[in-house]
Amino acid sequence: MQSGRSLSTGVGTKSTMGNGDGHVQEVVKAAQEELGQLLRQRAAVMKRIGTVKQTIVGLANLFGDEVLSEELLELVDRKSSGRQPGFTKACRMVLMEANRPLAAREVCEQIEKRVPALLLRHKDPLASVTTVLNRLVDYGEAKTLASHNGRRTWQWVADPVDENRDSSLGSPAAL
Repeated sequence: MQSGRSLSTGVGTKSTMGNGDGHVQEVVKAAQEELGQLLRQRAAVMKRIGTVKQTIVGLANLFGDEVLSEELLELVDRKSSGRQPGFTKACRMVLMEANRPLAAREVCEQIEKRVPALLLRHKDPLASVTTVLNRLVDYGEAKTLASHNGRRTWQWVADPVDENRDSSLGSPAAL
């Protein structure tokens, strides 16, 4: 072509015009930086949500579900609505209520004890649980650790205790 542009034939073609490339690269770089910042913020928010949920679940375990409103029971996945809880929610609850890192097989066993019908819908429940646990890591809600025998385990992520706030409830502003 005579105009100084490459012929656009679809995916992967790039303009050879030099005038706008610098501005485009600036916009792309700014967008990339903003995306990175937003993803870090999301991870921090998910971690804080996990901590608050874990606190609420702990209080409900100590004092009974009746101390929680219906809305709060729903928010922490403890409301018995009569329907099957979601597979991801079940994995979350098992990790949240565990007092130690769990292997995928242990998460499967806990789900089987609580909601046996939930696993029946999955061809390979262990693979499904592993997939969900890895997604929870991606979301910033869980972390992976190596067990004493080198096997992978998962643990619910909670904020470290801040000495400036009540470790059981957090500051009202943070909630």
